[in-house]
Amino acid sequence: MNIVSLEELPQEKITDFFHHHWGSPKMVISSGVYDCASLAGFAVLNKDNRITGLITYVIKDAECEIISLDSLEEKKGIGTLLMKAVEKVAADNGYRRITLITTNDNLLALKFYQKRGFRISTIHRDAVEKARRIKPEIPLIGNDGIPIRDEIELEKGVTGDGK
Repeated sequence: MNIVSLEELPQEKITDFFHHHWGSPKMVISSGVYDCASLAGFAVLNKDNRITGLITYVIKDAECEIISLDSLEEKKGIGTLLMKAVEKVAADNGYRRITLITTNDNLLALKFYQKRGFRISTIHRDAVEKARRIKPEIPLIGNDGIPIRDEIELEKGVTGDGK
């Protein structure tokens, strides 16, 4: 697997990825509205130079917040590799905490993050309804037929060893 900084990729390739997988590069969560195609991050490229995983993040108040994480091939270590890259950035820059937000229907993400040391820190009740006012295309029903209503914030302390 080849991991690269998003700065090394053509902007159009990143924007196309978000349009294809999210409908738009615009991410609306309780911490803000983001253009994911313009954020810092990393991508995993396959042998055909296609993106098979992508992570974006922002730095705010000396903390690192993951805004998006996509792995197109499950159980191959792509998500873990991307997480470790961001954890290294956070550790190298002296940030003490990494946070992220996911929705209540995203059970796979909740499992993935908790297995990697993240803990649930906050529940933002009805946050997705507020987000729909800005991005109405957010679906009402998500994974496994679960209504998408709430955001779940997770956090992890940063260590210098990338764990």
